[in-house]
Amino acid sequence: MKGDRVEIVVDAGDTTRTYDVVATRAGRRVEVSIGRGVVEVVEVTRSGSPVRTARFMASRVLALVEHPVAARPLDDEREGSSSD
Repeated sequence: MKGDRVEIVVDAGDTTRTYDVVATRAGRRVEVSIGRGVVEVVEVTRSGSPVRTARFMASRVLALVEHPVAARPLDDEREGSSSD
């Protein structure tokens, strides 16, 4: 979903580096997979085609934080509206 974001903090020796992978268009999403010592973060289209890929050595990743876009509240969840 547009606005979904994954933040990756990586150990770069004497410092840390932060990378962001963001779903840039409507219908795109960000997927995370971890396996065989590699963390892979991919922005994919609705059909599953990869747009951008970021790969990191799992031993260097300090934090991986997913920030889903806030969903809009439904009509009955908004403040001040009453369905009585």
